[in-house]
Amino acid sequence: MIEVALSGMSWALFIPACFALNMAPGPNNVTAFVNGARLPILSALLASTGRIPAFAVLISITAIGLGAALATSASALWVIKIIGAIYLIYIGVKMLRTRAAEAALEVDGGVWGYTRQDFMFAISNPKAIAIFTAFFPQFLVQGEAVAPQILTMGAAFLALELVAGAIYVCAGRALRGAVDHLGGFDLLQKGVGGFLIFSGVSLAVSNR
Repeated sequence: MIEVALSGMSWALFIPACFALNMAPGPNNVTAFVNGARLPILSALLASTGRIPAFAVLISITAIGLGAALATSASALWVIKIIGAIYLIYIGVKMLRTRAAEAALEVDGGVWGYTRQDFMFAISNPKAIAIFTAFFPQFLVQGEAVAPQILTMGAAFLALELVAGAIYVCAGRALRGAVDHLGGFDLLQKGVGGFLIFSGVSLAVSNR
């Protein structure tokens, strides 16, 4: 039987470092915050799970070694990067042009539409593959099969990602009253739209 558990010291380092990555305020988490502020709590929580199947696919790719292949293929990585950048910019522009009061109607398909949007943010960002191929290997146990270990770490990553998404949703929900009282939903909407555009442009011009 293949031993897939990391050493105790590896887990002690992996969990907090991984959770820091999960909590980074990228497009998925920022959108989860906004959804928490403007959607029913259960709908926002469900929407934040769209990233899970996307990251599961990317982790599986990493586990079978295709992540490294993409990292060495300039053409493949460039195509993925540009598609992701265009999508982020498109959503950002759409949010800038939409009033916050109308935002809940702006995504087709209701809650499923928001969940699909969360999936697209995650799957179209090649930085996720870079994280898995650069971060996970630092915690591998030497002499053991690589793929099972990456899948084990991936399962932990996905669990922590659910927690991170829920934290951002709950934070948005908790601050909903303050934002609403200050009349800041339109400002928040435009701020997130600007952030997504900035993320898309940064992704498009980055060298990695």
